[in-house]
Amino acid sequence: MLAADEQALEASRTRGEKLPVIMGLSLQRGGVFFSWLALACCLLLVGCGSTPAPVSSRAPPPSQKINHHTVGQGDTLFAIAWRYELSVESLARANGLSRPYNIYAGQRLTLNVRSSSKASSANVAAPNKVVRVSASKPVAKPTRRAVQPKVYALPKGKWHWQWPVRGAVSRRYDTNRVFKGLNIQSAKGRKVGAAAPGVVVYAGRGLRGYGQLLIIKHSETYLSAYAHNRKMYVKEGQKVAVGQKISEVGGDPENSGRLYFEIRKNGKPVDPIRLLPRL
Repeated sequence: MLAADEQALEASRTRGEKLPVIMGLSLQRGGVFFSWLALACCLLLVGCGSTPAPVSSRAPPPSQKINHHTVGQGDTLFAIAWRYELSVESLARANGLSRPYNIYAGQRLTLNVRSSSKASSANVAAPNKVVRVSASKPVAKPTRRAVQPKVYALPKGKWHWQWPVRGAVSRRYDTNRVFKGLNIQSAKGRKVGAAAPGVVVYAGRGLRGYGQLLIIKHSETYLSAYAHNRKMYVKEGQKVAVGQKISEVGGDPENSGRLYFEIRKNGKPVDPIRLLPRL
């Protein structure tokens, strides 16, 4: 503080005048108070010059929910439904598809099966048409290569589940659905049989994490899957009987004796142990 200020304060104290109190600090503190007040003002000014952006202007984090799927070459509606844990019927209904569920590469399918609205006509494979721009110049409309669907005839009558392969269960279905099927430890080259009669609706390796995969449809409710096959003996559209050889164990490079087996009810994984006979 300046000497003049010191003298003024001393004179005020001699005359018995009361000193103002600002923010709980008396001016009797002299230089300390004025220094503190100057610093606070500076900080306030700096803060006003660097006001953070409002929350509304910040970009929201990306959503983790997938609402659409673009059909790839070789995709089938059954494989797409399996990937997203949907029933084929609900996925077809949400996209305005009717049997035999004709889809084409590049088609964008909605995965919002809860919506009752039909998909737009752009989501349905368009037949070959000739669009006439003028009377003299017919222009052929570009066509899309459709993924040829198959018509499946499901087995009739009563049937029962059976184990697909001889072996021991090394990992069971998780009720929290972290693990959605069974790991059955068997032997490389051992026969894998159909767990129930049905028709093969998928045979390939287009679904990541399953290796060579077979999916069999047994009814409008149940599907079963057999993953990490070394060799497959059936193809899409083929009818199979219960116990019929469909593949061989041995396709998992990290464990050649493992077969992954899964059952789904209305598109959702269920515990196979509850359906298979006791060993």
